[in-house]
Amino acid sequence: MNRPLSDEQYAALRQRMVDQQLIARGIADPRVIDALSRVPRHLFVPEEMRAFAYEDHPLPLVANQTISQPYIVALMTQWAAPEPTSRVLEIGFGSGYQTAVLAELAGHVWGIEIVESLARSASQRLYDLGYHNVTLRHGDGYAGWPEHAPYDIILLAAAPPAIPPPLLEQLARGGRLIAPVGVDEQFLTYIERDDDGQLHERRLSRVLFVPMTGTAQRLPRTT
Repeated sequence: MNRPLSDEQYAALRQRMVDQQLIARGIADPRVIDALSRVPRHLFVPEEMRAFAYEDHPLPLVANQTISQPYIVALMTQWAAPEPTSRVLEIGFGSGYQTAVLAELAGHVWGIEIVESLARSASQRLYDLGYHNVTLRHGDGYAGWPEHAPYDIILLAAAPPAIPPPLLEQLARGGRLIAPVGVDEQFLTYIERDDDGQLHERRLSRVLFVPMTGTAQRLPRTT
């Protein structure tokens, strides 16, 4: 049996991840880089996968869910551009890694996760790690969380066929929504609401995320 790595070894792997996977690939926001340098990703993956936590690929979680590769987490966070006062809604928070990164940078993060076991374990994990500017619940994220809207940032970590209209309605003026969108082919999509309330959309890159389940599965397919 392999011996578990020490905190110093994990820290070295995390720094190598930042240098080789993030900075070398164009992640330039120093606050994003600093956040991913601090968050212990190995604590957000299954214990048997911890040795691989800082490698450049997603890792499996329960119920056919995954934790996104570090570069994608950094890319989505950089586009989201959270500020210390930002109100963030995260749909599909999984094990809570992206949540922790956002919580390092934003004022408060609200999260919804459809897999109950993940929602419970992530809530406890984030609390134990000291992230108290986070409010999480188990549920279907299609309708968002209107009680706390509007949000400066809405981030989806699972791919719907199309952006759920309730999420667009909950996006504040000046707010950003970042999500993988599509079925057979997915694109990381960036939507911004301008100060006049108009939405502006652009595709960033091809991606591959787990599909958004629940209500989103009944949306019309898009190409």
